[in-house]
Amino acid sequence: MTHPATRGPGGPLSGVRVLEITKVWAGPYAGKMLAHLGAEVIKVESMSNLDEMRAYGGVDINAAPYFTSINQEILSVQVNMKTPEGLDLVKQMVAQSDIVIDNIRPGAMERSTLGYEDLRKIKPDIIQCSIKMWGNEGPLGYQTGYAPSFASLSGLTALVGHEGETPKGMNIRYGDSSSGACAALACIAALHHRENTGEGQYIDLAAVESMTSLLGDSLFSYSVTGEVPQPDGNFHPEMCPHGAYPCQLTDWISLAVGTEDEWRALCTVLGEDDLASDPRFATLAQRLDNRHALDAAIADLTGHQDAAELAEQLRHAGVPAFKSMSSIDLCSDDYLWGREAYRMVSDHKNGSRPIIGPSWRISPEGPKVERGAPLLGEHNDYVYREILGLSQERLDDLIARKVVD
Repeated sequence: MTHPATRGPGGPLSGVRVLEITKVWAGPYAGKMLAHLGAEVIKVESMSNLDEMRAYGGVDINAAPYFTSINQEILSVQVNMKTPEGLDLVKQMVAQSDIVIDNIRPGAMERSTLGYEDLRKIKPDIIQCSIKMWGNEGPLGYQTGYAPSFASLSGLTALVGHEGETPKGMNIRYGDSSSGACAALACIAALHHRENTGEGQYIDLAAVESMTSLLGDSLFSYSVTGEVPQPDGNFHPEMCPHGAYPCQLTDWISLAVGTEDEWRALCTVLGEDDLASDPRFATLAQRLDNRHALDAAIADLTGHQDAAELAEQLRHAGVPAFKSMSSIDLCSDDYLWGREAYRMVSDHKNGSRPIIGPSWRISPEGPKVERGAPLLGEHNDYVYREILGLSQERLDDLIARKVVD
């Protein structure tokens, strides 16, 4: 778009420059999505106000596993935003950018004179995407939270668990990645709007709302049925059996039986004509009414079998069935490697290593994902000398006085 000489990885967003004033996961995830589409993404950080992810899981801030897993293809520039000179440098970066993403504490951008109206004075067509737990407005806009908070407040945690048990919630931080992906999508829409109108936009993104949008019909269930949705495991109102069943070792097989033909084929492959003729399971309605007994019976039949082999037999018979993949299974899956779901990147501390790449394939000229996460301040020279045009003497002075720290 406006920056043809940028150091992005190429691809559909080549020429777009993103300034990232973010921490932890949600904001950086949005930046990573844009970088994986070809944007040049510059992360503003400092030793005096370090991203927590650089400290999680290790003592080397340049090799912390959480940080390196999230920040591929990102550039890093150091600046102490708590100093007037540091803020002025950030504003100079804004003037050379298309998008500013932030997910720092509510009100912090405004207190630093980096709110949207401030940014518009610097660059009238700037796009700002601000990610907060409850957004930036309203009675709860002051609240700060992390992904487990997003999931709990959105209503998702209350729905995750087995039938009749206390809700379990989730260990995986979907709240961060979901809101980060929504933020990236909104930024692309804002770029399209700017392309058509010349106007920038302000994106006020609430992580809780991003998660609530994932609830689907459960969100409105009470207003229709008069019943509050409860955790129900793998229950499906129109499929039975429908769930995960134990196999050999610690493996599981996932089944989704939706028709009578699939039900009969399942019984045939399992070698259980008695199951097919059992009056408790004669119809879908009866199978649903007796699903706990049916689940127990199927678990007895699958427990001694190889999950992958059984799943293949069932698929050949027309039954939707797959082995439930573990992390180890996924890391060695030929299909995922063949699809380039994993990419090899290089960085200073870890050499060549695999990362989870973008889930899209774009041709021609899809983005190259080759760089790992940056060292703290790795791209100081590029940002200050090339983008901002500072002299080496000026940069050395800023470093000496810890404006660049």
